[in-house]
Amino acid sequence: MAQVEFLQVLDEHAPARISELAARRRLAASTVSGLIGQMITAGPVARGIDPADRRVSVVTPTATGHEQFVAWTAAHERRMDAALAALDDESREAIAGALPALFQLAERPGEPADSAATTG
Repeated sequence: MAQVEFLQVLDEHAPARISELAARRRLAASTVSGLIGQMITAGPVARGIDPADRRVSVVTPTATGHEQFVAWTAAHERRMDAALAALDDESREAIAGALPALFQLAERPGEPADSAATTG
């Protein structure tokens, strides 16, 4: 799942530095570096040189990585469609009504539980 998440970020923001990927996923750079190293070996991503600063390396999805991400996305959409189809109309309407708030929540940077409770 972590690899799919990195492919998703790279699909939207490639090429990306390891530090950028770490910040976007809220992980330590060393953790991201290890995962990206595994992905380079397996083939879905490749390391390159940042055209803006040739001293820095960046990561981009390969054609294989892009195909894997597209296939995963299609499979995920089929699973979600089937799950939603199994619900009654009232449940689907409740989910549709909650989507705007869920999208807002997903866009907010992570906050510790204590600060969310005191500010909100």
